[in-house]
Amino acid sequence: MTTPQDAIRARRKLTNKLIAAHDAGRLRPFLAPDMKLISGEGGLLIGAEAVLAAFASQFKDPSFVTYLRTTGDVTLDVEGVRAAETGVWAATWKDAASSGTYLAVWKKSVGQWVLESETYVTLA
Repeated sequence: MTTPQDAIRARRKLTNKLIAAHDAGRLRPFLAPDMKLISGEGGLLIGAEAVLAAFASQFKDPSFVTYLRTTGDVTLDVEGVRAAETGVWAATWKDAASSGTYLAVWKKSVGQWVLESETYVTLA
C-alpha cells in the first residue's frame, strides 16, 4: 500500500515532468481551486487559474527551461488529510538560474492529494 508521503512525492515528480514538458494545462488536477502561491520574489497568486496562467506565461518565454522541486520531508497532520512538504527548488533559463527552499501544503481532496499552497524563497 502506498503511504501518503509516497503519494505526495510521486505527485511532485509528476508536476516536475509536466513543467519540464511546458504543459500548463495538465497541472490543473494537482491544484486546489483556491490555491495560493507565493513566488520566490514575493509575488502572490490566488487561485488555480492564476497559477496556471503564470505557468503558461513562463512556458512562452523561449529562454525558460524548467522549474525543479526536490522534496526533502513530507509531514502528515494527525488526521492524515493535510501534509507539509519541504524541499529545495531550482529554476533554469538558457542564460540564468535561481534556486532556494520551499514549503508546500497538500490536502486530500476526492481521494487525491492537491496543492493548497506553496511558498518559495529565492536564496541564490
